Formats: sequence, structure tokens, C-alpha cells
Amino acid sequence: MTVLVAYNDSPQGETAFRAAVAEAVHRATDLAVLVLTPQDADAGVPASLAHLLDTLPAEVARPEISYRPEHVDPAEAIVGAAERTTPDVVVVGARKRSPVGKFLLGSTTQRVLLDSPVPVLVVKASH
Repeated sequence: MTVLVAYNDSPQGETAFRAAVAEAVHRATDLAVLVLTPQDADAGVPASLAHLLDTLPAEVARPEISYRPEHVDPAEAIVGAAERTTPDVVVVGARKRSPVGKFLLGSTTQRVLLDSPVPVLVVKASH
């Protein structure tokens, strides 16, 4: 199976990536990355992600990388990727939001937790 990580260039994205790598090592499985920042796949891997990929331990193979289409909501993209790839777990990063902020803006993390067909590991960035 696979560990799927939802990645963006942020402290939450980096924390999610590192947690997903640890899960892949623990489960002895593959890693897949969904880049949440829309971009053309021909543009290459974002520099911040390329740096993280260079730090992969030897027991983790280079992951499959996919990109969220610009017109697709991040939560929908994560749940859709989980439905297509049926990973063991989806790893997402979270940031603290006030109750009012969650009410007014919605929460990608909450939607993924509620709609994902597989378990979700939510990690909070340390900074």
C-alpha cells in the first residue's frame, strides 16, 4: 500500500511530509505526494519539495508526485486522491484556527477527516 501526504510549501506541509516519511518507514510501504499548490506538472517539482525529497531515507523509494488541479478545492483533491490510490493513511498538516475562523472559512482538514475513505493522520507544525 501507500502513505499519501498532502503537501504545500509551509511549515504545516513540511511537518506533514516528515510525518508521512516516518509512517512509510514504520509501515514499510511507499510514499505518494499530492502537491496542493496548483501548477503545471511540466514545471517540475517545487524547490521546497525537492529539498525534502533529497532527505528521504534509503528505505523510502522516490515517491509518486501528483498535483492538485487549479479548479479543484484542496479538500476535494485530497479525498479524490485517497479514493483513487486507496492508501493506508493520508497525512495532512494543520494550523491552529480560532472557532470563528473555522466557522467563517471552513476547514480543509475537517472536511478531509469527515470524507476520507481511509484513516487520516493530522499533524500540527511545531512553529
